[in-house]
Amino acid sequence: MQDYIFHNDRLLLLKDGDGKYHVPYDSELPDTLPGQRPSHQVLLPNGSTIRTSDIDHEIAEDDTRLMVGLRASFDYLPLNEYKAAGKAFQILWWDRHSRFCPVCGTPTEQKAPIMKKCPACGYEIYPPISTAIIVLIRRGEDEVLLVHARNFRGTFYGLVAGFLEPGETLEQCVEREVREETGLRVRNITYFDSQPWPYPSGLMVGFMADYAGGTIKLQDEELSAGAFYHRDHLPELPQKLSIARRLIDHWLGERT
Repeated sequence: MQDYIFHNDRLLLLKDGDGKYHVPYDSELPDTLPGQRPSHQVLLPNGSTIRTSDIDHEIAEDDTRLMVGLRASFDYLPLNEYKAAGKAFQILWWDRHSRFCPVCGTPTEQKAPIMKKCPACGYEIYPPISTAIIVLIRRGEDEVLLVHARNFRGTFYGLVAGFLEPGETLEQCVEREVREETGLRVRNITYFDSQPWPYPSGLMVGFMADYAGGTIKLQDEELSAGAFYHRDHLPELPQKLSIARRLIDHWLGERT
């Protein structure tokens, strides 16, 4: 069984003989780890099981061992291991943030792999999922709206995104977020795909939409830049790990 060992959001990787990295199997780990906390069995969508735990300080790196941030692990790991690391991290994050009942403050007890229960009031706690939309807005056949959010870690441009609010449908969330962040109206909202986003516990739901009117007026506290760009003159784009890039690549592929 593979062991996904984290210190905060940094994951332990081992180097193969051919220079590639992988998540270690339990037989590849030392008998003891520094300050290891209780481990969790994590069931993956494909039916396989992994183990995960966190430690109180990083393992020393050498020629065969590397501690790398979860987001950066995309550049080191096979896609299936990167996705598994995402779920493992979400379980650890939930465990750290659900040790006490939010209703009465009593220490919780784990009753199932993804359920804790308060022994005093019976309140049940499951791993939270924060749902957000992300939308690619087309203007005609050759232009797309790209924005730079103030929380982006880099100089790339991405897509309008925002969290679902109570009482909204996903399509209503698309309309509201676009209106609030850019002042624009959209139509022909269609579902594209979804992606777990374990930073720390999100689900990104992707949409395509068409520009329906309005002049760009950026929400200053959220966006630092934004404009419609021609497909032949695009700025720096998001990395391949994100659904934003898949939306953009899909749009670009519609004309190839």
